[in-house]
Amino acid sequence: MALSSAIFWGISGTCAQFLFEKKGLDPAWLVTWRMILAGAILVVFSIATEKKVAFEIWKKPKNATKLLLFGILGMVAVQFTYFYSISLSNAATATILQYIGPVFVVAFYAIKNRKWPILAEYAALILALSGTFLLVTHGSLDELVISEQAIFWGILSALALAFYTIQPVGLLRTFSPAAVTGWGMLVGGLFFSLYTQPWSVSGDWDSGTWLAFAYIVLFGTVTAFYFFLKSVTIIGATYASLLCSVEPLAAALTAVFWLGVSFTGVDWLGTILILLTVVLLTLSKDNKSGI
Repeated sequence: MALSSAIFWGISGTCAQFLFEKKGLDPAWLVTWRMILAGAILVVFSIATEKKVAFEIWKKPKNATKLLLFGILGMVAVQFTYFYSISLSNAATATILQYIGPVFVVAFYAIKNRKWPILAEYAALILALSGTFLLVTHGSLDELVISEQAIFWGILSALALAFYTIQPVGLLRTFSPAAVTGWGMLVGGLFFSLYTQPWSVSGDWDSGTWLAFAYIVLFGTVTAFYFFLKSVTIIGATYASLLCSVEPLAAALTAVFWLGVSFTGVDWLGTILILLTVVLLTLSKDNKSGI
């Protein structure tokens, strides 16, 4: 489930780039409708399969507060920062920058458990920083190959990914992934709509636009988020986020072969270094047993 969700996300990132570059859609508008539609589908699915249990999450103020935080600070943040980063650069680069997120997850648990990172985790941090440096500079200190804005929003998306991975763990121990994900998306989408005004449609809508939009909602959102959060309940937040390391590869390959994104040898090297951070952290026994 974790691996499948990563592949679905990677391809949906390239679909988003296609919609931004070729069809003129606005990132905030796309995020709003993605969340409202996908959230509604998951909520209906949760009600159909769980009946009244689907509403239990709202009965206790503590759970309701956690869900609101997840929807607004988790769902909205992780999706908007990522899509906006894509609009400023490309799907491959934005996805790779987001996958510095697992380093933040490990750092959080190290602080929470009051335990210094082990050698493999320090090595992973060095690899992540080195990979990011190569990706945004191509090894030159004189200039950036992507804009400062793209870097800023890419790093923000990594932090949002870490928050999104960690914050709902408590809810997922009590409630189903469909209920948590569905309500979180629906609440986040409705909240974000106050800013985005989703009833104002822009862009060029043809069969290609509809197909890419449908893929993003059904596979890149409903299926991917449900699979990921379900995997979190089985293998834990850290391990699930690390297994999702195939997402940057899926995004890079589809962006290069479908949209013709230029990816040089230095870009691939930076990608490999960032993915190696995930490999190191995944192989760490400390992560498997302690987090």
